[in-house]
Amino acid sequence: MNGRGILSRIAGQTGPVDEATAILEHVRALLNTRRDSSVCVPSLGVVDFTDIALPGGVDQLARSIRQTLLEHEPRLRSVSVRNVPADGELLLRFDIVARLASRPGVMLRMVTTVRPGGRIDVRR
Repeated sequence: MNGRGILSRIAGQTGPVDEATAILEHVRALLNTRRDSSVCVPSLGVVDFTDIALPGGVDQLARSIRQTLLEHEPRLRSVSVRNVPADGELLLRFDIVARLASRPGVMLRMVTTVRPGGRIDVRR
């Protein structure tokens, strides 16, 4: 397996892709999809932020992120999501740590930031 998803192959992207990069791109797409927005797969994506009441909503969002990754990103195992308080900023940040299914000894760490408007940035 070359690590590229079906959409990148359809788009004609060629050459090998680092597995961690491919996973990061897929996680970014998953976390920027709202649950129930897909007719075929209602569980795809995370809960809509407008449906979350703070402060308990932060834990609900972390659980939603974890559940989405466990259900829709089969290349990850042992997913852990924790809230990281942002220093003086009105942003939500989450650390995601998971094992690669293809190489169980390798951990992948991602940092997410929920921006105003609900967009979630994901980086390594």
